[in-house]
Amino acid sequence: MDKLLDKYAQLVVCTGVNLQKNQLLVINAPLECADFARRIAKAAFEAGAEDVKVNWSDELLAKLRLEEARAEVFDEFPAWRRDMFMDFKEKGAAIVSIHASDPLIFQSASPDKLLRSQRAAGKALLEYRQAMMNNELRWCVVSVPTTAWAKRVFDQEPDGSRAVAKLWQAIFRSVRLDGEQNPVQAWQQHIDFLQRACRFMNEQQFTALRYRNSLGTDLQVKLPAGHIWAGGAEIAADGVQFAANMPTEEIYTLPDRNGADGVVYASKPLNYNGSLICGMRLEFQSGRVVRAEAAEGQELLEKLLSVDEGAAFLGEVALVPYDSPISQSGILFYNTLFDENAACHLAFGKAYPTCLQGGEKMDSVELAGHGVNDSLIHEDFMIGTADLEIVGVRADGTEVQVFQNGNFVIFGDG
Repeated sequence: MDKLLDKYAQLVVCTGVNLQKNQLLVINAPLECADFARRIAKAAFEAGAEDVKVNWSDELLAKLRLEEARAEVFDEFPAWRRDMFMDFKEKGAAIVSIHASDPLIFQSASPDKLLRSQRAAGKALLEYRQAMMNNELRWCVVSVPTTAWAKRVFDQEPDGSRAVAKLWQAIFRSVRLDGEQNPVQAWQQHIDFLQRACRFMNEQQFTALRYRNSLGTDLQVKLPAGHIWAGGAEIAADGVQFAANMPTEEIYTLPDRNGADGVVYASKPLNYNGSLICGMRLEFQSGRVVRAEAAEGQELLEKLLSVDEGAAFLGEVALVPYDSPISQSGILFYNTLFDENAACHLAFGKAYPTCLQGGEKMDSVELAGHGVNDSLIHEDFMIGTADLEIVGVRADGTEVQVFQNGNFVIFGDG
């Protein structure tokens, strides 16, 4: 087990953020993930890191604050924390974030306090998050099991340690650490596959995608001129390749902010700030959600869509084959990092400027002029199913079948 954990840490450092010599590494980690954070730090120093800093989080303390602190407390974001993140940005740090929260820890928390907290953090860290979304920094989101999370995923397993062991196995499979092949080589082959798909979609330059399935989804999403499909690996501002998510099975781009029309049904629950939103049905008109329903978490869904003006518009469209390893595992992870890579998905909120030609050099006014959505949030929700069909519409009105029965039909030989 120790050898696998060390290989995982090395993969995160060498392929995930692709750490360069004499570079600062920052690790965002829950307290429960301290052992793996230390392994990443060790791998980073072995790769020539100048230094490693860890930004610890404690969701049990966060829950206590949400239960006991006055609502007004959550309107403030500490200046010292903003300064810390801005210092990381100025130093050109590589950022690893370990995402391993209890999916239901904030289920009973006040939606109003959660909303206030998210708004305050979004405003305070706007410049830092912009740098991340513009790929000015190299970053990677990964995950390791915690007992609380594992017991949510394998809720029929009475033994917490066995649930953790099962989740480890699922994670190792998803990040290609369970085979005989060198994981770095396995990842490069996987990246090559995703980039072939990107090349095909970029060559087509569809003006719209139309989604349909038996859940009732019937949605058309327009794509702006000059949109770029990305996936598998990103190229940072310094020209160095990195993998932003481990695992990843998606290719993605940005939609035209005002171009979504129709109805879409979520195919999996959305874990939002430690609470679940289940059974979502959304109606779009001219890009905006005009009606939102949820079988569970209705108030939270309404709060999410009201964070700011852009929260009720789309910022991402992503294609994921239904036969991806994560989907075929049959596991609902209650963790967006995994669940978004099991199904095609959309995202509320901010778009990635790097998905528009020249977008990373545009200011907010220029981006808006090109139909790029802006928001303090970016929240993925899953819509893919085994019978999902997606048709691409070209500028001349001709149509191309992109997905059939939940999978790519063809994307050329590249």
